[in-house]
Amino acid sequence: MNINRPKARVSFEFFPPKTPRAAVQLWESVERLAPLSPKFVSVTYGAGGTTRDRTLAAILAIRERARLEVAGHITCVGATKEDVLKVARGYAKLGCRRIVALRGDPPAGAGKFEPHPKGFSGSVELVEALADMAQFEIWVGAYPEKHPEAADMRADIDHLKRKIDAGATGAITQFFFENETFYRFRDACAASGINAPILPGVLPIDDFEKTAGFAARCGTDVPDWMHRAYRNAETEDEHDLLSVAIAVEQCDDLLANGVEHLHLYTLNKPELPWQVCRALGIEPHPLRMAASCG
Repeated sequence: MNINRPKARVSFEFFPPKTPRAAVQLWESVERLAPLSPKFVSVTYGAGGTTRDRTLAAILAIRERARLEVAGHITCVGATKEDVLKVARGYAKLGCRRIVALRGDPPAGAGKFEPHPKGFSGSVELVEALADMAQFEIWVGAYPEKHPEAADMRADIDHLKRKIDAGATGAITQFFFENETFYRFRDACAASGINAPILPGVLPIDDFEKTAGFAARCGTDVPDWMHRAYRNAETEDEHDLLSVAIAVEQCDDLLANGVEHLHLYTLNKPELPWQVCRALGIEPHPLRMAASCG
């Protein structure tokens, strides 16, 4: 570990629960990670508003009980402009001043994204509308290995620049495993005139097989050495130790190469992110939790 690297700032991503047991798991995750003093946490949002109420409830609970800054995700798949902006206004009423604005994935079975007849054409128009509200810090998605639907890397970076120019504060990347990929992407963005912050998304691997399957769908390369390493991890403890070691090494290298803020995907499972942060020297601080959601 590089003892001379700057102290890390972190943020965490959670998703809204679907069941009472999942709600307990979410809150246990928040309680575990909140003492690490994240810059903010984000809560995802299902396409077409499928998780709207659960997302709002999760944001309210995290803000009021854990007293953390929350970024609510918002998408424009299967929704009118008014429906999307209604969600944004709901976030504002909760005191949520950060938004992660995404086009969203096409519905299951759909070949490609098709805008709602009364909806936004895509993420650039969505960012423009949110920026016009002048109420939010707007974050957008970025893809160090190219969005699966982009023609090429050049087109993908041009699209990111349009989102930044439309009013986005910065970008959060899809997870990746080879840091050189991120560095090339960061350099290409800078060469294209993008000077907004780009937060690298880091995924401590809870289940390698599931992660590899998801990575294949979203265009993230899983290097051969990782496949070999996880095949040799015979027990759950060995798997988790390997995951922490990989994520810590990745984060340490990112910090040594100019990254100041890491965005960790938690999958609502806090133990691996907790161990990664502690290994990076992030000290927990006692938090005074509120007794209820208010």
